[in-house]
Amino acid sequence: MGAYVVGLTGGIASGKSEVARRFQALGVQVIDADVAARDVVSVGSEGLAEVVAAFGAGVLDAAGALDRAAMRRRAFDDPGVRTRLEAIVHPRVRALLEAGCASVVYHSTSVLRRVMGMIEALTSTTAFPG
Repeated sequence: MGAYVVGLTGGIASGKSEVARRFQALGVQVIDADVAARDVVSVGSEGLAEVVAAFGAGVLDAAGALDRAAMRRRAFDDPGVRTRLEAIVHPRVRALLEAGCASVVYHSTSVLRRVMGMIEALTSTTAFPG
């Protein structure tokens, strides 16, 4: 049986975190892109060093971490800044996600059957009427 990668997408308060918790309860490894995005610009990381080189020390807070609010304002105010920031962050996030997915090995089809059953239950019209 080949490997499966399932992506959880959806808007705010759509249930992504709950589905991820249910996957984890079944023994499925969950690799969170939001966590990866924080990790690639954590204090001491190459990603944060590149962000500072591109945008200056003004994007750091008093502790030397990325001031997310300040960076977010700059990125939303200037499409060029957002494009440059994405060019720094996105490849690193992608690499972390790919490495995480590549490291997952399951030797039991019972987990897969339980996950597929959960997906079927979550996507049925009775679970989400309308």
